[in-house]
Parts: sequence; structure tokens; C-alpha cells
Amino acid sequence: MFSTPKKLALLLTMGLLSGSVIQAQSLTAPADGGNKRASISERIGLTEITITYDRPALKGRDGKIWGQLVHFGLADLGFGTSKAAPWRAGANENTVFSTSTAVKIEGKTLLAGKYGLFMAVYADSVAVIFSKNSTSWGSYFYDAKEDALRVSVKPLKDQPLVERLKYEFEGQTDNSATVALSWERRKIPFRVEADVHNLVLASFRNELRNDKGFGWQAWNQAAQYALQNNVNLDEGLKWAENAVSMPFFGTKNFTTLSTKAGLLSKLNRQAEADAAMKEALPFGTMQELHAFGRSLLAQKKGPEALDVFKLNAQKNPNQFTTNMGLTRGYSAIGDFKNALKFAKAAQPQAPDKINRDNLDRLIAQLGEGKDINQ
Repeated sequence: MFSTPKKLALLLTMGLLSGSVIQAQSLTAPADGGNKRASISERIGLTEITITYDRPALKGRDGKIWGQLVHFGLADLGFGTSKAAPWRAGANENTVFSTSTAVKIEGKTLLAGKYGLFMAVYADSVAVIFSKNSTSWGSYFYDAKEDALRVSVKPLKDQPLVERLKYEFEGQTDNSATVALSWERRKIPFRVEADVHNLVLASFRNELRNDKGFGWQAWNQAAQYALQNNVNLDEGLKWAENAVSMPFFGTKNFTTLSTKAGLLSKLNRQAEADAAMKEALPFGTMQELHAFGRSLLAQKKGPEALDVFKLNAQKNPNQFTTNMGLTRGYSAIGDFKNALKFAKAAQPQAPDKINRDNLDRLIAQLGEGKDINQ
């Protein structure tokens, strides 16, 4: 064993000998200037949007941000290679905007990828800049030749005070959202849109070629998407037909046949749609038939709905659901006497107070000669 002096001498010797390969390593510490590192993400359809940025604080500088700390326009920052630099839209290194698919920013196309996000701020407008260079420090090395996209937006002034810069997603729809930078009393919004339907359909086409395509459920799901969103109807019908009859896994059931019928109807092939639905009805469960009857009522097809409710009652006699279906079906054709008969038969079958109270209300309406489906 080495004595303490010998140990010290050995360690010093090892340090001297290995000095050529030892490199200084920085310790992990908070971001410079107390700026907080942040990231915000949102999915628009299948498109993942992420913004990674640093959050500077006002620190008592209210009224001294826009046009002062954040310079207006493009400026020589006195460091780096850029002589006409925009604001880095945050603090420290690049603010990074990433999108997993192509999107439209304020109506202009931006391809999938990672971008340095900059802003050239003016008194009454802002140029939002997406740079192909997303790895620089701030905007000191900004080069306009690397711009992938520029859009002009209007800032919102006199907003509620925001102490620490933040990005948020606002005004979401199924295929879009507004990205808003807020700091001090100003907000800078820009709209992001994704081609959701085409992206989803392309994903379906790809997935139906792998193991997910070896079952009727996936083909029916794709066909249902086309039906519910009224898109890609011709291909949707092919998907529906595969769900019904493709060798080895195609299955005739209420779900597949009713999906096929819905697409045929959308394509104005009503006789074929009626035939497919007639074939589907014997496969329907009590709840499936009841739901289909209710959908016919919503389309103001009272006699057709009553036929479905009658079939359901034959298959599932004297149930709360089927008695309620007959109540609604007879009411739809103005036969309030029979509607009341089945409503009263359903009374002792009501499963809970909510249904009992609703049934009492419907019975009162029928007693006044009013259609309960209105």
C-alpha cells in the first residue's frame, strides 16, 4: 500500500503524464442570464409541430422592449458575421421551429424539417423568418440566403402584460392552429395549417400494405374516414369493398356493409346503397339497429326508421331500447297512439332516473300530439 505522500506524488505524476489528453469540461448550469429553456408542441392531424426556445424576462423593462432591447428591422449586432440580423425570437441560441410534415405558414408552404426561427420586428408589422440553419447561436450569424420562408404578419399591441416570453398554440381547428409569441404587451401570431386529410389518407395507404391490412377492421376504418369526412369517396368505397369481401379476411357484418352502403349513398348510387343496407340489417345488434334507426330519423326518413325499429323489436322483443325505438318511430309518422303505447311499456324498463325523467317528458309531449323527434 502507498503512504499518503507517495499517493500524492503518484497522482501528480499521472496528471502530468496524462495532461495531453485531459480536456476541460463545463459543469451543468442554468441558461445564461436566467433565461428559461422551454419547448412547446402540438399535433395538427398527424403533423407534430414543436418550438424550442429560451424565455427572457422583462426584469422591470416594461416599455423598453420593442424598438429598444428588441431592435426594429435588421441590424448590425456588432458581433458575428451578419451585418443585417433579425431578432432571434427568444434568447440565447436559435429558437427552433420543427414540423414533421410540410405545412402552410400564413398560406405559404414550408417543407418538413427543423428551422431557425427569426423575426424582423417593425412598429406595425413583423417578418417571420424560417431559416434552413437551425444550429447557430442567436442571429449573430444569420444569412438571408439560408431563408426557407418569410411571411409578414401584424403584431397585436396593448395586450395583458407577459413577464417572461412565451409561445402558445391558439385558435385550433382540425387542420390548423395559430402560433403566438407573447412578451411584454405585444403578441406576434402566425397561422400554421396542415393538409390533414391527404396526410391521413397517405398514411392509411401505407399502413394497409403492412400487417395492419390483414384484417377487415383496418380497411373499414379507412373507409369510414372517407365517409365521415366526405373525402376520397371512390377509393373509400374500394376500401369498404375489401373489408366486406377481400379473400381470407373480408367479413360481411353490420359494420362493413353499412359503411359500404354509406359510401354508395354519398356517390349517388342509392339503389346499391339500399341493397347493401338491406343485407346489413340482419347482422345488426340491438344497439346498432337502434342507432341506425335514429340516424334515419335525423334524415327525416320516418317510415324507413320505423321499419328498422320494428325489425329490432322482432329480434329483441320487449326491451327498453326497442320499445323506445318504436316510440320514436311511430311518433315520426304521426301515430301518437301507438307511440304512447310503447312509451308506457318502456316506463318500468327505464334503467335509471335520467331515463325515467326523460321518458315522462316524452310521454307528456305525445299526450299533447307533439312529435318527440323534433
